[in-house]
Amino acid sequence: MKNISFTIAFLVSLFANSLIAQNIKRQPAAYGRTEFIEVEKNVKLHITDIGMGQPIVLIHGWPLSDAMYEYQYQYLSRKGFRVIGITLRGFGKSDKPYGKYDFDVFSDDIKVVLEKLNIKDAVLGGFSMGGAVVLHYITKYNSAHVSKLALFGAAAPSWKQRTDFPNGIPEDVVNGLIQSTMTNRQDLIAGFGAGFPAKEGNISKNMEKWLENINLEASPFAITESIIALSNLDLRPVLSKITIPVAIFHGIYDKNCPYIWAEDLNKSLKNSTIIKFENSGHALFVEEMEKFNTELEKFATN
Repeated sequence: MKNISFTIAFLVSLFANSLIAQNIKRQPAAYGRTEFIEVEKNVKLHITDIGMGQPIVLIHGWPLSDAMYEYQYQYLSRKGFRVIGITLRGFGKSDKPYGKYDFDVFSDDIKVVLEKLNIKDAVLGGFSMGGAVVLHYITKYNSAHVSKLALFGAAAPSWKQRTDFPNGIPEDVVNGLIQSTMTNRQDLIAGFGAGFPAKEGNISKNMEKWLENINLEASPFAITESIIALSNLDLRPVLSKITIPVAIFHGIYDKNCPYIWAEDLNKSLKNSTIIKFENSGHALFVEEMEKFNTELEKFATN
């Protein structure tokens, strides 16, 4: 009799626990954000999208990816911002199709991403070649989805030296770099780490290796095509179209994009301010990480 009672009690308990388990619904841990957005048929871009609040959209440099902003994501997402990094086609984890890699294509892709994410009044920032990309985007799309612009060591207004722009990179140096992307890419990228900071020791060897690994993810074809496109880009005629506030972040010891370019941009952008990074070269986003993050927070907030 006792065995029967015990069996009945056990079965009742098992049934009750089963009902409880069925009624407990697992709450989703994710916020419904996607890591990849299709910008055209068979082409998806990798997106980092974290945090809540005012959107800050970040475009990487050449030949990096949105992974370069790791420490900006960490900081800004915890300061009340939604931080979105877009990896351009051909780079990082984004698709690498055969086709065009120029500034119209990059700008069109950014426009699709901002539309699909329903982004409004964003702060749009771009580093190095990404600085030229965001300037082109703003002029092509009349600041659509964007209320402020931030440039970080921008490769602008003209990366290449021109007859009326002596501050650019000499044409023979540009051509040599393009040739190296097609014949000596690994050594070219390995040398970037040492050339990024103002001086040896400003960033650790591990950080240099991290940046090198990001660079090596890029499509060799995209690396070459995009740097050719940059050499053909002259933004000076269109800069007067930009009226939104612009913050120009620039390291005074930048060897890749000389500081004088920040001054050239400041003269041409009517609503711009230079923020000097007095201990940085081209890697200002990690060389003076705290200043970079707090100044970007301040610019986005005010």
